[in-house]
Amino acid sequence: MIDLQQAGAGRSGYALLAAQLESLLADERDFIANSAQFSAFLFSELPDLNWAGFYLNRDEELVLGPFQGKVACVRIPFGRGVCGAAARTRETQRVEDVHAFPGHIACDSASNSELVVPLVKEGRLIGVLDLDSPKLARFSEEDQAGIEQLAAIFLRLTDC
Repeated sequence: MIDLQQAGAGRSGYALLAAQLESLLADERDFIANSAQFSAFLFSELPDLNWAGFYLNRDEELVLGPFQGKVACVRIPFGRGVCGAAARTRETQRVEDVHAFPGHIACDSASNSELVVPLVKEGRLIGVLDLDSPKLARFSEEDQAGIEQLAAIFLRLTDC
């Protein structure tokens, strides 16, 4: 696991993660394979996560995709919860306290903060990348920028 603080705060730590992700996904374009690898990579490399994975756009509803963590909600309507808000707005949602978020869906009661990045390729919403943490205010602006960069690498190297 990379200690992002030791790696020179967030930015250089994410630069190293970006290089590792590029290498990990370099020889594969399959969506299921790459999303499974990406979920496992994030879950193992980022501290203080209890869930990392994908929800996929299926006819204006998010459906559970590859992930690491405890069992999760299978279907989430657009506009409901943090993931649904990210899908509806197509904007990253960084929530310091999910229990204060209107319409929060408690798939895992241990989750206290969340970062959800919409995955948009060629104007199409593919789904969302969802990261949960048991720690309040786990995700900083630097984390958001770093995860958005990693998501862009995933989309560039993956057929979807």
